[in-house]
Amino acid sequence: MTELQIASLLIVLAGAFGSLNYLFLRLPSAIGILIVALAASVTLMGLDAVAPGLGVSVTVRGIIASIDFSDALLEGMLGLLLFAGALHVKLSDLRGQWVPVFLMATIGVALSTAVVGFGFSWLTGMPLLIALVFGALISPTDPVAVLGVLREADLQKSLETKIAGESLFNDGVGYVVYLVLVGLAFPTGAHHAEGALGISLLFLQEAGGGALLGAVLGWLVFRVMRRIDDYSLEVLITLGLAFGGYELAVALHVSAPIMAVVAGLFIGDVGMKYGMSELTRRYVDGFWKMIDEILNAVLFLMIGFEVFAVAFGNEALIAGTFAIALALVARLVAVAVPVLLLRPFREFSRGTIPIMTWGGLKGGISVALALALPESEWKPLILTATYMVVIFSIIVQGLTVAQLAQRVGRTPDLM
Repeated sequence: MTELQIASLLIVLAGAFGSLNYLFLRLPSAIGILIVALAASVTLMGLDAVAPGLGVSVTVRGIIASIDFSDALLEGMLGLLLFAGALHVKLSDLRGQWVPVFLMATIGVALSTAVVGFGFSWLTGMPLLIALVFGALISPTDPVAVLGVLREADLQKSLETKIAGESLFNDGVGYVVYLVLVGLAFPTGAHHAEGALGISLLFLQEAGGGALLGAVLGWLVFRVMRRIDDYSLEVLITLGLAFGGYELAVALHVSAPIMAVVAGLFIGDVGMKYGMSELTRRYVDGFWKMIDEILNAVLFLMIGFEVFAVAFGNEALIAGTFAIALALVARLVAVAVPVLLLRPFREFSRGTIPIMTWGGLKGGISVALALALPESEWKPLILTATYMVVIFSIIVQGLTVAQLAQRVGRTPDLM
């Protein structure tokens, strides 16, 4: 199939599965589409087991294999999704929560990577460096999944800002950590760094360079938009910023996800406040909400069908089950340590630790990074464990985080 045919098929299926969810399941849109896609995949596998002569699984697996999930997400959809998510997080809200967000997106990711890496190495006998790579790709919360759930859960504003801000930034930080560890575990890779100094410089180049590029591009686009009063052109300019800025970051070898987040935050706050008319703000906001919804639907559909790319042996299933528990423990550590460090200096809303632990959903980025790993004897196990953690996270945690928020009690917003 051609790329256009594949894109058309994905959009048709996303619309069809979304309709089934709306009419019958009534679940949050993205989660409902994922469940329907997963159910369809399992049904096709069952049909193939009953009537192997039909070759249904072989045909579907061939179509799935023709879609490079890693490239489609990391090089195509991710920039738009991160930009759209950041566009709707206000700097004024984030400013009051930047300390816990920063600590969770840095120290939290490092702690989570270590907990998962050491634990998974001990459980499976996997070399520690490779296990740490698994820890890095599974530790960041996925902003696509998290922001989708936040739209459905009635959380306190301060807590919502912490979760949204952390998910946007720890995604970029986690991706940089993943690149560094892949370079160490597979030294022939493009992101290989020698020694502590080399690792530090690579991290600084990726994270700091991405933030700087996002701020510069956001400011330049803002200056241009201040001189224009044409909503259709300004929507086009923001689309160019998201697409072009992401590709420029890739070409410059800086963190494209961090670039997209910083540029989106700048345009969503400063740009909308000082560079757009009220009419333009409505159109830009509506356009990016629509982009977010469409790409969310397609992404969760693709996650549901990626089950065809996963090998479910008995050992892998056992390791995946332990990986789910390990990921939850690591997330608890990643949230609790920064909160406990800050508690003597600031108050936190009741239930911050359990809600942020259970609401730290994993998603398509983890699957894409697992698929992008260099070939090795451990890759199938990592892919299976990653997929099981992601599916559990989105379906079980995603559908229950709102109830958890209600159960731990609702108190007035605290800083």
